[in-house]
Amino acid sequence: MVIRGYDVPKFVGEDSLVFAVSYSGNTEETISALKKSLEAKAKVIALTSGGKFAELSKDKNFLFIKVPAGIQPRAAIPYLFFPMLKVLERMGLIKERNQEIKEALEILHGLCKEYSSKSPLKNNLAKKVALNLYQHLPLVYGSEGLLEAVAMRWKTQINENSKWPCFWNVFSELDHNEIVGYEIENNINRLVKIIYLKDKEGPLRINQRREITQKIISNKVAEFITCQSSGKGKLARMFSLIYLGDMVSYYLAILNQ
Repeated sequence: MVIRGYDVPKFVGEDSLVFAVSYSGNTEETISALKKSLEAKAKVIALTSGGKFAELSKDKNFLFIKVPAGIQPRAAIPYLFFPMLKVLERMGLIKERNQEIKEALEILHGLCKEYSSKSPLKNNLAKKVALNLYQHLPLVYGSEGLLEAVAMRWKTQINENSKWPCFWNVFSELDHNEIVGYEIENNINRLVKIIYLKDKEGPLRINQRREITQKIISNKVAEFITCQSSGKGKLARMFSLIYLGDMVSYYLAILNQ
């Protein structure tokens, strides 16, 4: 369960494990949730580069994993994600993921070359997507589960790196409400370019919904772009699309200068 606010659910207690994650260690909401988790006597593990988190860990005596300082928080995802994974492994709460991690690194190494600034446009999906999104309103669609957080990551990266509006949603929820917003033709919808994040192991019903939704709205928006995950394991598939989104936001930032 991910909590982004000031409070924690009432069920948090002595049997709960809480990862408190703040790159700076000074995020107001996370500090509040951390303190309330400690009050509830939950087991707390903090991940941060320092700040008030570090001070609290000394005062309250909870585990504190220090990550390297001096980089943008949004670029620190490997330092914040993988320590949690390894902690869960060592506690016996999840199975060992070394092979999945190895595959993810191999996939990212290949994509690093493919999306490099030296890679020409015709071979560079990140450049192509960024160019397609330029001067349009990006709307990122994922699906519940693996790609939900990835869709949100795309949105925040385009907001922060490209300094551009971007929004996100997920199947199947968007088919219950957002799709109705395309019924009346208008100039705003004509500026929308939808990026659909597709996972090869996504549920059949989600793929069917995507196909039907695309048919319904394809002539009402500027474009419907599909981005496919790479790899076999969940980590590789997830990080392949995270990295694509990061690089799209980078090239879009250059275009927006």
